[in-house]
Amino acid sequence: MVVLVLAFLLYYFSRYRNQGARSVHITNVIGLCLFTINYFLNSGLEGPTDLFFLLFLLVSIGISPVDEYKFWIPVNIGIFLLLCMFEYFSPETFPSTYNTRFSRFIDHMSAYVVVAAITYFCIDYIRVGYEKERKSAAEKSRAIKEQNEQITKQNQELENLNAEKNKLMSIVAHDLRSPLGSIQNFLELLTQHELDPGQKMEIENELLNATKNTTAMLTKLLDWSKSQLHGVTAYPKLLNLAKLLEPTLQLEKNNAARKDVTLDYEFDPSFSIYADGDMMQLVIRNIVGNAIKFTNAGGKVVVRSQVSDNLCVISIKDNGIGISPEKQEAIFSMNVQSTYGTRNEKGVGLGLLLCLEFIQAQNGNIWFESNRDEGTCFFISIPTTDENTSPRTLL
Repeated sequence: MVVLVLAFLLYYFSRYRNQGARSVHITNVIGLCLFTINYFLNSGLEGPTDLFFLLFLLVSIGISPVDEYKFWIPVNIGIFLLLCMFEYFSPETFPSTYNTRFSRFIDHMSAYVVVAAITYFCIDYIRVGYEKERKSAAEKSRAIKEQNEQITKQNQELENLNAEKNKLMSIVAHDLRSPLGSIQNFLELLTQHELDPGQKMEIENELLNATKNTTAMLTKLLDWSKSQLHGVTAYPKLLNLAKLLEPTLQLEKNNAARKDVTLDYEFDPSFSIYADGDMMQLVIRNIVGNAIKFTNAGGKVVVRSQVSDNLCVISIKDNGIGISPEKQEAIFSMNVQSTYGTRNEKGVGLGLLLCLEFIQAQNGNIWFESNRDEGTCFFISIPTTDENTSPRTLL
């Protein structure tokens, strides 16, 4: 009972009073003192005290910190050896306390059962703690490995992105230098030489085309840079498709007429889409503009739409020069190359990359079909409703 009370008190101070180190020291001291007294009171080596010393050695290893149990082990062994030597030279100090063989048998057997049970619980406690720490270390190691792999992957992606941006800037610088050089040459011709009206008109038209192409190129570059800097965020509304795209397509129709290309578009006035109006106009303007750019004089661009399963699919089909198979895989990527239209209209290829980002930001999709020298057809799918918004207002 005394031992149990002491054990609970020490556990209480260790667990709830944050006196763990002091409790361990007191436990080791009291335990060794009690078993030393028990050695004298329980017949020395004839009793089971040697088993209790061995058991307490195991308990001391289990509860003591690593840098302390190495001290308590030799202390335990040393005290027991001193008691054995003392008994050997002074056996009369340790009289037998057993009246019968049966009482000695019961004492040893009960001591063995107690020692075996406590040894089992101590070993089990140590093994459970070891397995827990091993699993924790394995999980931490796996987490660190996954984190390192993720960091390596991110670094590789950043390196690839940086290389692509460097390539893009190089292409942009090259493509801008060429039209700016042409503009400079045209202006030098106009200012330094006397030209007849026909030549002057031709140069002025070339100068105007070069300026338009350069402005369009810079606009796409600025739009793309803005999307990369601030991220692509769509603000969709329920919009009437015909009212939304009529101004943009009318402007492109005038541009197509100047190139002798027919732009034919027709929408059901009842069709509506759930989209960002500014983004959709930019996307349609880019794709229709590309269709006109890569269609020869006398060609035709057709824009149509149809609704199915809460999706509106807009198609832009031309009978132009088409897209070569080797360029089709990279058409929506930053792996851009300078492109030239049927009248040498120039671009850096950022328009379709912008279209892809803008359409995906609106939960839509974009794809195309193309055959060389037969034309290209782009498809844009956009939701017609927002299931999370009710009621809706048609704008």
